[in-house]
Amino acid sequence: MELTINDDHTKALLTEVMVELIQTKREVFYEIILEALEEVGLANAIIEGRKNDFVSEEQIFSILDGDTK
Repeated sequence: MELTINDDHTKALLTEVMVELIQTKREVFYEIILEALEEVGLANAIIEGRKNDFVSEEQIFSILDGDTK
């Protein structure tokens, strides 16, 4: 006996599995999504930084140290 399933059935099964995984492993998916958003933000910052003037290392460390000049 051969088991066959069509594309619609396959899609429905995969959707059901994904929904169940997201519900049961919420914290794992939260971390994955958060990491992806951070990566997108970093990539956008790099792209934006390449368009503008560069900031000196001294200015960066001054800001990080809390100096407001």
